[in-house]
Amino acid sequence: MTRVKRGSVARKRRNKIIEMASGAIGSHSKLFRTANQQRVKAFFNAYQDRRNRKREIRRLWITRISAALRQNDMNYSNFINYLYTNQICLNRKMLGQMVVLDTDSFSTIIQGIRTKAD
Repeated sequence: MTRVKRGSVARKRRNKIIEMASGAIGSHSKLFRTANQQRVKAFFNAYQDRRNRKREIRRLWITRISAALRQNDMNYSNFINYLYTNQICLNRKMLGQMVVLDTDSFSTIIQGIRTKAD
């Protein structure tokens, strides 16, 4: 059987990995082994952060809603409870956008809930 030299194929693979790690500092972007480690770590962090971003955005919506409710003398947990009991189908994303873009309609929702609660 003839010998197969993998020089060009291996070099292309290594260069591709080094190119992926091009933003890293020092030898992490120059040497293959450390660049490969950086690439694996970066992919793992990217995977985790795609999930963490969803959590952080939901926390932001809840914080915005809570801040707007405190200005109207209401509690976040009571507000969400009133929404469920009155079968108002607005999720936290919609409510968070309302707080930022249309505060008048948000305050009318609060007033409507208050009248039903009393």
